[in-house]
Amino acid sequence: MSILVIGEKPSVSRELAKVLGAEKKKNGYMEGSGYIVSWCFGHLVGLKFPDAYSEDWAARWSFAQLPMIPKEWKFQISESSKQQFKILKDLMTSSEVTEIICATDADREGECIFRYVYDLVKCKKPVKRLWISSLEESAIKDGFHKLKDGSAYDTLYQAGFCRAKADWLVGMNGSRLFSVRYNAHLNTGRVQTPTLAMIVKRDNDIANFVKQKYFTVELDMGFKAGSARIDEEHTADMLASSCSGKTAAVTDVKKEVKSISAPKLFDLTSLQREANKKFGYTAQQTLDYMQSLYEKKLVTYPRTDSQYLSDDMEQTAYALIPAISEHFGFGTVAEPNLKAVINNRKVTGHHAIIPTESGVKCDVSALAVGEQNILKLVALRLLCASASAYRYHAVKVILECENTAFTATGRTVLESGWKALDGKIGESKKSDEKSLPDLENGMTFIAKASKSEHFTSPPKAFTEDTLLSAMEHAGAEEFDENAEKKGLGTPATRANTIENLVRHGYIQRDGKKITSTDKGRNLIQVMPDEVKSAQLTADWENKLLAVERGTLSADSFMDDINTFVTNLVHKYSAVDNSVSFGEKQPSIGSCPKCGKPVIKGKYGWYCSARCGMNLSKVYGVELSEGQIKLLLCGKETSYIKNGRKTIVVPKVAENAFQGKTYYNWATRKE
Repeated sequence: MSILVIGEKPSVSRELAKVLGAEKKKNGYMEGSGYIVSWCFGHLVGLKFPDAYSEDWAARWSFAQLPMIPKEWKFQISESSKQQFKILKDLMTSSEVTEIICATDADREGECIFRYVYDLVKCKKPVKRLWISSLEESAIKDGFHKLKDGSAYDTLYQAGFCRAKADWLVGMNGSRLFSVRYNAHLNTGRVQTPTLAMIVKRDNDIANFVKQKYFTVELDMGFKAGSARIDEEHTADMLASSCSGKTAAVTDVKKEVKSISAPKLFDLTSLQREANKKFGYTAQQTLDYMQSLYEKKLVTYPRTDSQYLSDDMEQTAYALIPAISEHFGFGTVAEPNLKAVINNRKVTGHHAIIPTESGVKCDVSALAVGEQNILKLVALRLLCASASAYRYHAVKVILECENTAFTATGRTVLESGWKALDGKIGESKKSDEKSLPDLENGMTFIAKASKSEHFTSPPKAFTEDTLLSAMEHAGAEEFDENAEKKGLGTPATRANTIENLVRHGYIQRDGKKITSTDKGRNLIQVMPDEVKSAQLTADWENKLLAVERGTLSADSFMDDINTFVTNLVHKYSAVDNSVSFGEKQPSIGSCPKCGKPVIKGKYGWYCSARCGMNLSKVYGVELSEGQIKLLLCGKETSYIKNGRKTIVVPKVAENAFQGKTYYNWATRKE
């Protein structure tokens, strides 16, 4: 008799198998010491697309199909993972397996990945849950000693399943609704569209910004003091002329010691933002580097939304600090203190990201450059979080000259604290120290006066850093910086949202800048407020959190989504020809499904009537325009891969996959 352990990826599952002693390799799993360890290949099972539910939903897109709200949700197996699904099904139903341990990633998505398979197999065997934040041997062993009953994570699954269904309902219905309304292929999404709306608004603010000239008068007395903003140049000229060579008297001096506390530890979003500032990495690149480091046991779990450690992590974290200083050469922290980031109440699923014991001993030079930078960034943040506050002496002085107030400010660093460490990686910041002489009330100086010309500045274009911040804080402006914020999406999904917008051609990258395209601006122009509302989407994210915590029922959440979609369809089911998306491209043939012209899109050839027919690749091989033309005419074509020739023959049979209808090409090898 054996216990079946199911991980999310082969690489992670192999690490679990080593610890469990399951070292005998089999087809799609490892076995030994009473355990069978297999894996899911990520999203092995997902929700079916509309075409698979009914002939009506598979027909040419129309208002009459909408709203599409499945009475019973259906699942499909990823085409590339059918063999692994069969292996899992055989293992789950085997009489040799008495118990199953869910060891997928310890978050909403990981829970759904396992449960979709478990439910599709109709398995009824008891389930335990492994919940770990590190792939180090000690963490894995500890996790297996603390297994919980799978039912303890029911609300986590319900929240994940609600998220998937909400995305399906809003995305599928919204995309069809507005595609038909504007006779163009438009992609909408529950999180994607509000994110795009923020980018478009920022770009519009920049484009419509009218810079305004203004002036200030500056007094030079060995130190400098400036006037308030002056809008009229002649007024500034008169003030500069009247003050030049005159006496300026100190009327007020404010001195105070200020401090800036050490930064919190990284959650995924704050790490992605810092990596973009320091190295220009995209959010997806940072996540990819983190995932690789996690699988190499060098950092803790990446997809966390917490910047705190639990009480039981305190000694572990303190033990890492001197090792980090020695291994990375960042310098030492005299009296490390992590009390500000130790808080059980602020750690739910996973604690903040920190390096593991292996991470502070590894050969850093053996890692890819991106991995090196991210590992160093994570390690340095633990040092900074344990360092003392940055303290400085701030001085603000008011002087009066010719009945006008002038202000001078100064800052003298008293203790560099964590900031002395912060500049060890990436772009270093300029020193903000600007001292003033020792000034007191009543002191007088002879001033040299000059006029300066200035212009108001437009808003800055989004970068990955500032866009992630905007997504995190969207709809939560009224909360203070320590409040829990969900915003648009979650730390685990924001990178993918940005990449989808790039992939669909709605936004583009220009160096670090992220700007909208004409296509993106046109989409937002026609989207109603309720679809692009950041506040509404943020409210949904908070409700998903409530479902996860068991304070809101899944049915209640889905009722809200269903009502939203139904009202949206009712309100916008009418053709609108006021906006053109300019999709008049030459056709290369007739659609074999409905007879309408087939035209080229960003990801392949598709039916201009939006009937769902799409031609892009055959078994991973991208066909040329000439080959596509032959297939549309009912003729054979061929390609050579790995030295073997494959004949491709058009068939009438259809296969719904990834939201579009692909024709199943019959092939034969030569």
